[in-house]
Amino acid sequence: MRPRQTRKLGNKQGRKKGRRMQFGIFDHLDNDHLPLNEYFEERLKVIELYDRHGFHAWHLAEHHATTLGMAPSPNVMLAAVAQRTKRLRFGPMVYALPLYHPMRLAEEIAMLDQMSNGRLEIGFGRGSSPVEICYFGVDPAGTEAVYRENLPRILDALETGVMKVPEQQDPYREFALKVLPMQKPTPPVWYGVHTPESAERAARRGWNTINLDLAEEARECNEVFRRVWREEHPARALPLMGLGRFIVVAETDEKALAVARRAYPHWHQGFTHLFRRLGRMNKHPRPDTWDILHQQGKGVAGSPRTVARFLSEQLTRSQCNYCVGQMAFGDQSLAELTESVELFAREVMPELRALDLGLEAA
Repeated sequence: MRPRQTRKLGNKQGRKKGRRMQFGIFDHLDNDHLPLNEYFEERLKVIELYDRHGFHAWHLAEHHATTLGMAPSPNVMLAAVAQRTKRLRFGPMVYALPLYHPMRLAEEIAMLDQMSNGRLEIGFGRGSSPVEICYFGVDPAGTEAVYRENLPRILDALETGVMKVPEQQDPYREFALKVLPMQKPTPPVWYGVHTPESAERAARRGWNTINLDLAEEARECNEVFRRVWREEHPARALPLMGLGRFIVVAETDEKALAVARRAYPHWHQGFTHLFRRLGRMNKHPRPDTWDILHQQGKGVAGSPRTVARFLSEQLTRSQCNYCVGQMAFGDQSLAELTESVELFAREVMPELRALDLGLEAA
């Protein structure tokens, strides 16, 4: 697939100074404690908080047949987010591409971008959970081929306005999309990175990235990413390179830890539900307690000072310029989430914005 020029990110001096730290949210939309109508309304209120407090984007995971994913149709949820927010960018992280017809997905992406006045961000994957893919009658062994075939078709259709359907006969082999995205040539594209090889692919294609691994592993990926970016896009500022971490903020360390230790097992039950039920192995395991997650460097719960210190160290070690918090998880109440988000925005974000990672595009 040929590299594509996505929307330029960063300020005009990005190549000299490196881009300013940005903040995003990753969300599984897990729920095992509220009636669904109440849950959706509470989560939309939290997303409105992200909008008011200057977060860059809200990234929604796609899951099925588990309490981990209460948005089995991400685009339905994203349409609601488009109407409840004004500045916040949003999108899937990621669409499980083998579960979509490329024509419908391209059209819905264009709709969401128009409905939000150009605030959509898009990400695509093969489907992180083969267990869930099987429920759709899709063979996980074939998802790589589907991904490689359909992703170029979708991006080309969004860019050119022409959807090609090579498996059909004339006159159905191609048609003009009547709904096109507002952002040109396409909305910004995101890619989940776990290895230097995946970082290289993302850099060649001009995509933003999010990494959920250890800081040292993320740094190795980012070093490859920056080197390839310089080769492929010498005149462009670096895009966003995200580091995802669970985050809970409260007035004191003790209060934040109590919330995290109580809420995280609820999230973990949803995360592991299908694998336990079917006796399958999860290829992206997470520890079953908050304390072990924190020891691994993948989560922090504490006062604003504690959280800022932890994330400053993690972002510096990983050389990421995009701090992605998984703040809403488990059985946290709306009051707890509101306190966490507001403390983070008021006291943690300003300190992290001052970080100078010295990242340059060239």
